[in-house]
Amino acid sequence: MRLKRTKQNFTKSSLAFSAILIGFLGASCAVSRTKVVRPSGAPLPRQVATKQELIDRYNHQAGLVTSLNAGVSMTLTAGSAYTGVIKQYHEINGFILAQRPASIRVIGQAPVVGTNIFDMVSDGETFRIFIPSQHKFIVGPARLQRQSAKPIENLRPQHLTGAVFWDAIPDRAPVLIEEATDESTRYYVLTVVRAGDSSADATADWEIVQRIWFDRVDLSVARIETFEPGGKLGSDVSYSVWDVFGDIGYPRQIVLSRPDNDYKLQIGVKKVTFNETITADRFVLQQPPGTELVNAGEEPQQPKPGEQKP
Repeated sequence: MRLKRTKQNFTKSSLAFSAILIGFLGASCAVSRTKVVRPSGAPLPRQVATKQELIDRYNHQAGLVTSLNAGVSMTLTAGSAYTGVIKQYHEINGFILAQRPASIRVIGQAPVVGTNIFDMVSDGETFRIFIPSQHKFIVGPARLQRQSAKPIENLRPQHLTGAVFWDAIPDRAPVLIEEATDESTRYYVLTVVRAGDSSADATADWEIVQRIWFDRVDLSVARIETFEPGGKLGSDVSYSVWDVFGDIGYPRQIVLSRPDNDYKLQIGVKKVTFNETITADRFVLQQPPGTELVNAGEEPQQPKPGEQKP
C-alpha cells in the first residue's frame, strides 16, 4: 500500500512538474514574441563610405607612422607552453621600439622591481630573444615556419611588427567590400586578395591576403586579419580606444592573436612618440656571457647508427 501511494505521489508530482514546465515554456515563448528591449541610449549613427574611400582612409593611416617608441602594458594569454616565459606575472610593463621597414625591439619587465623578463629584437630577417630567468638566448630566421619542439621559441618579436605597422593596400590589388555585424557593432569589411601563383592565368586560384574591419560609428580600423599562403590565418589583430597623440591618431588597445603559435598578447599603450629617428644600436641584442644559445632554425641532430645520444 505504501509503495502504491509512493507511485501515485510520484506520478502526481511528475504531472505537476510537467504542467509547470509547459506553462513556463509557453509563457517564455509568448514573452519572446512580444517583448521589446529598448536600447539604453539613442543608437549611434552609422557612417557611410565607398570602397575607395575606405582604401584611401586605410592607406593614409598606414603611411602616418614610420617609427614609434611606446611605453606599454602587456598581458599574455596562452597554453601551458608559455608558462615558463612570464611565469606568474599576469600583466607586465614594457617598451616597444619599432622603425620601418622591419626593425622592432620588445622588452617586458616584472612589476614593481622592473627587471627584464624578456628582451626580443628582429630586423625582419633574424630574431633574437633573451630570457634571463632561463639563461637562454634564442636566435632564428624571422620567416621560420616550422613549429619548434620547444614552444618558447615560437614567441617572436616580428609578430608585433605587422600589428604596429600597416602595409598599404597596393594600387591594383583586387579588393572586395561587404557589410558585417555582431551583437552590437556594424562594420565595413575590405577583403584584399591575390592570385594563388605568379601566372596571369585567369583561372588561377585566388587567396585572401587581408580582411580589414572598419567600425561604422567612426570608420576607425577595428580589426585586421592577415592570411598566409594556403589560406591559413597568420594573425588576427583588434584595435580599440583610438586616441590622438600629438597629431596622429592611434589605438590605445591592441590585441594580437596568433592561432598557430597558441598565444594572444594584449597591449595597452600608455605613452608613445612617433616618427623620431631611432638609432640602429638600440636594435642590437648580443648574447650575454654564460647563457645557452638556442638556434631555432636548426633541426636537432640525429645520432648515427651505433652511436649513443649525447
